Formats: sequence, structure tokens, C-alpha cells
Amino acid sequence: MRRSYKFPLRPTARQVATLTACLDDHRVLYNAALEHRRTAYRKAGVSVRYGDQSADLKHIRADDADGQGRWSFSSQQATLRRLDKAFAAFFARLKAGRTPGFPRFKGKGWFDTVEWPKDGDGCRWDSQPEHPSATFVRLQGIGHVRVHRHRPVHGTVKTISAKREGDRWYVILSCDDVPAETLPATGAVVGIDMGVASLVTTSDGEHLDNPRHLAASADRLAAAQQDLARTQRGSKRRRKAIARVAALHAKVRRRRLDGAHKAALHLVRDYDVIAHEDLRITNMTRSASGTVDAPGRNVAAKSGLNRGILDAGWGVFLRILADKAESAGRELIAVNPANTSRTCARCGHCAKENRLSQAGFRCQRCAHAAHADVNAAINILRAGLALREAVEAA
Repeated sequence: MRRSYKFPLRPTARQVATLTACLDDHRVLYNAALEHRRTAYRKAGVSVRYGDQSADLKHIRADDADGQGRWSFSSQQATLRRLDKAFAAFFARLKAGRTPGFPRFKGKGWFDTVEWPKDGDGCRWDSQPEHPSATFVRLQGIGHVRVHRHRPVHGTVKTISAKREGDRWYVILSCDDVPAETLPATGAVVGIDMGVASLVTTSDGEHLDNPRHLAASADRLAAAQQDLARTQRGSKRRRKAIARVAALHAKVRRRRLDGAHKAALHLVRDYDVIAHEDLRITNMTRSASGTVDAPGRNVAAKSGLNRGILDAGWGVFLRILADKAESAGRELIAVNPANTSRTCARCGHCAKENRLSQAGFRCQRCAHAAHADVNAAINILRAGLALREAVEAA
């Protein structure tokens, strides 16, 4: 299997400055390559490809030996491939009839990662293996940077990336041939219903809490953003205020990830088959404001619901659940969520009136009463098992 490992870096003050310079030079290279493509097509109708720009790199490095020439040639090629992928995605969206979104120039706050595509080419993981207690990664032009390796790395390291998040730096390893950690079979199956009141409700009646990390930090975030709004653009005080807001958002993100990992691990350990809703979260959290000619209704309520869904982190949880299920040898089944919350799990009667409230469900035909989310989770499990049987019979 292919897996990624993310570890905090512990750079010195000089290495922080060099890492920042490396990031800035790769950002400048990205923007220059984007301008090259735009200008060539606008003035001559010529489409510039990755191969053309990669061939120009040796001249760029030779003309700027103390700038672009300091860094790994392969990492600069990876930056040019990143731009090429952005254009490929743009044309794919254009062909599919979606909103295209032309590639943009990257400002200082919008370019945070440099990738070295091969371990040993401009970078080296565990560059000082003889050190008794610490791990280091060597990056060309930066040196041996200490790594806080809090867990073992399995498989073969293929690519190495350095990422800046606020005032913290991380190294990300992409590894091939990582052995799967298959768990013993339990013989249990479960359906799960995603929600805002509870992050997950299982068909067995278990509720996994939704910690609402963003709501818990709302007061501190509001105060930090008010301080930011009072600052003058370009000032040192503004830079500090931006860093405080970013640090608060980063803490919310880390706590949400930690909670999602724990909840997903709990499910993967206890169940062999997990059925969940195939949610379209982007559509569910679309604004209800409408237009000037056709204004939306219940805009404030819909805005609060959208904020609650995004704070719960359904997408993050489902992605982590899929990764852990694959590694553990569990089966994950995505089912159509239509009417799962309106259908009676006992008699199958489907009606909007069955759902009495957020938590209340009472069938209008057979009078079956249950927690609404548990009833929905049972329906999801049945739909998942039916889909599984249909696939096996085909």
C-alpha cells in the first residue's frame, strides 16, 4: 500500500530563514512559469508544455546561481509539474462543462509546500542514521534538519515534501510497499448515519459525539479577527495578528483531525463491514442566499446548518475512515442517502411526516418509534448489504 507520514520539523533559526527562502524561490518559479504560458498563448497562440519549461530550467539556474541555482533541480521540476497538473485539471473541468477556474498566481500565503520527487535526489530521509536519538532529513541548500519522528516509518520512501503551516514546519513522506495492518475478523456489520448533533450514529444505537471544535473556539477567533481588522495593511502588527488567526484555525484543524482518527479507528476495530451515506457535501453546504432577483429563504438557518456540517468535518472523517478500512482489510460501502431518514426501518413506509424532529421518528403507518438517526443508520445498513449482495451475484 502507499501511505504518507507527516512529522514536525525542528529547524534552527537559520534553517527557518533558508526554508522560507526556498519556498519563496519555488513560488517565484511557479508564477514565472504561469506568466510564460499566459503570455505565449496570448501573443503567439502557442501552448507551452512542461517539457519546454523544464528544458529552460538549466538556463534559469545558471543565470541565478545564488537564487534558483541553490535548490534541487528535481524539486524545481516538481514545482513545474504542479503547474502542469493545475492546467490539466483546468482543461478537464472545461471539457466536463464545470466552472473551469483558471490557474492563479500564488501569493506569499498561498504557496506552502516544496516537493522532492525522489529520496536521494536533492534530499535524504534519515540522513544521519548513526545518531543515537534523533532523526534528520537532509534538504539541498538547507542542510540536515531535525525531525520529531513520533512513530516508525514503514515501506520505501519515495517522495519528500517540506510544508509550512503558520509558523510550523513539517516533513511529509510518501512511502510505497507499506504493509497492510489487517485486523482479525469480528463478524459484525454496521450502518452509520452522519449528523451534526452526533458526528456518527450507528445502527447498534451508539452515538459518537460531535466535539464542535470551531464553535468552541468561536469567541477567541472572533476576538483575533477583530484585532486583525483594526490593523493597518503592511504593518508588523498586522502580520502578528494574521499569525494569531492562522494559529487558532490550525489548532481547530488539528483537533478535528485527531477526533476523526479516533472515531474511524473505533469503527474499524469493531466492524468488518461499514455502510455509510454517499454524501455530496459540497452541494449540501451550498449557500441559500440566491440572487437579487430571486433571493433565498431561511438564509440564516441554512448558513448555521452549513457551518455546523463543515465544523463536524464529515468529509475529513469519511476520507480517514476509507484509509483505515483499506489498511485494516475492512469493507466500506457507500449507499444513496435518499429517504434514509424518512423510511421506517420496521415496515418500510416512507413519508416526510415520519420524522417528527431532529431526534424523533415515529412511523405514521405502524407506529414504530425510535431515535431518528438510529432508524436512518439501520436503513443505511440494509441498503449497503443489499448492494453488496447484488455485486456478489453479478
